[in-house]
Amino acid sequence: MKYIDRIYINGQFVTPKGTEKADIISPVDGSVVAQLTYANESDTNDAIAAASEAFKHYSQSTIKERATYLQKIHDEIMKRMDDLIEATIIEYGATKERAKWSNMLAATTFSSHISILEQYPFEKKVNESKIVMEPVGVAALFTPWNSSSGSIAVKLAPALAAGCTVILKPSEFSPWQSQIIMECIDAAGLPAGVVNMVNGRGDVISKALMESPAVTKIAFTGSTQVGKIIAQQSIATMKRLTLELSGKSANIILDDADLSIAIPMALQASFMNNGQACIAGSRLLIPEGKTAEVREALLKATGNFKVGKPYNDGINVGPVASQKQYDRIQQYIGIGIEEGAEVIWGGPGRPEGLSDGFYVKPTIFMGVNNNMRIAREEIFGPVLSVIPYRNEEEAIAIANDTDYGLMAYISSKDVSHAEKVASKLKAGRVLINTLKHDPLAPFGGFKHSGIGRENGTFGLEAFMEVKVLIS
Repeated sequence: MKYIDRIYINGQFVTPKGTEKADIISPVDGSVVAQLTYANESDTNDAIAAASEAFKHYSQSTIKERATYLQKIHDEIMKRMDDLIEATIIEYGATKERAKWSNMLAATTFSSHISILEQYPFEKKVNESKIVMEPVGVAALFTPWNSSSGSIAVKLAPALAAGCTVILKPSEFSPWQSQIIMECIDAAGLPAGVVNMVNGRGDVISKALMESPAVTKIAFTGSTQVGKIIAQQSIATMKRLTLELSGKSANIILDDADLSIAIPMALQASFMNNGQACIAGSRLLIPEGKTAEVREALLKATGNFKVGKPYNDGINVGPVASQKQYDRIQQYIGIGIEEGAEVIWGGPGRPEGLSDGFYVKPTIFMGVNNNMRIAREEIFGPVLSVIPYRNEEEAIAIANDTDYGLMAYISSKDVSHAEKVASKLKAGRVLINTLKHDPLAPFGGFKHSGIGRENGTFGLEAFMEVKVLIS
């Protein structure tokens, strides 16, 4: 068993002052694979002090120096890629393909910020004034358990590029992955105090971070419920905010779509990352007149999704992250049945032959309407709700009839027409006939799906303040 009993403060791995311990249970088989010692409020205050002191010097570093650090972090992550993939599979339950993709994305996020940094105009002329972009200060980064290394990278890379110093608060449910990333950052040789990591209970760590006036920026990924609490707490010290929150994304199959392409893509959009994705296309909107055809296509394509031990070849869906997640998803499947939706694939319980670990049957509901809870609430598991629409205007109305607005999907043979439909959707990203991720394009949501944007130039500017010089 692995013991994770170090935090990272002021350039060193140190023993936490906190004494509470927690077992880390692998969703693959339900076994205890690690034990985490929690940091406490005093540890967090030490991290804030270290970051505050380091900011005095790091904020004055050159573009060349910061670019060098970004490259070194990339290189160190690549050296530990096998370790990261192993940890992501065992600790989280990601399939081999997903674990490799997500950790490679983390590495390349650091290297891609070099060109963003080098090309960014930190000074520019506007009318009679000089505009100077300065680092916002000490940033607290809160990252989730469903994309540990990727979420760390997408926040940490722009913060470092901007000249900020950082306190990283990763999810206490993914400490093994976070520890490896921190070891990579340590090996990259950044100045002491530039990056610090405290891992522990969210309520304990966040209290110190949110109350400290020295922390001037918050970047959080997680549920809308927690995001709202953080937003309220930030007001007292006027912290700058980037919030990447929940989603309930619509996937619109337009009448002219090729179902042989659109349906397998829709299933992938819904079941990606074992269904644990804020961007999951969990509402599939289909033309009412093609219900029978869509049903047949879904039944045919879903058979290609294999649930099983995530380290095995050919597995598309591994376990969900915890017993709590398993129970939540089972509750929602039961709610869908009670609401009168029809299960055409999957349903309650574990898949056959997978009695240990937290495995869920990928489940498809038909006969869903947008007022049902399974269509309105984020389930965060491999559950797809199929909703018929009578015409295109109704499809757009259904897609927008949600508190969320993170992602949307459209399938159509006419891309130009699909773009017109996309212009009417309230979503931060709309993918047309693709599931591609553009790591340099802004990412974030409308409505309750968040505030601000990550990635690329938009993500860099989220860690900067604007100063105007007039002479």
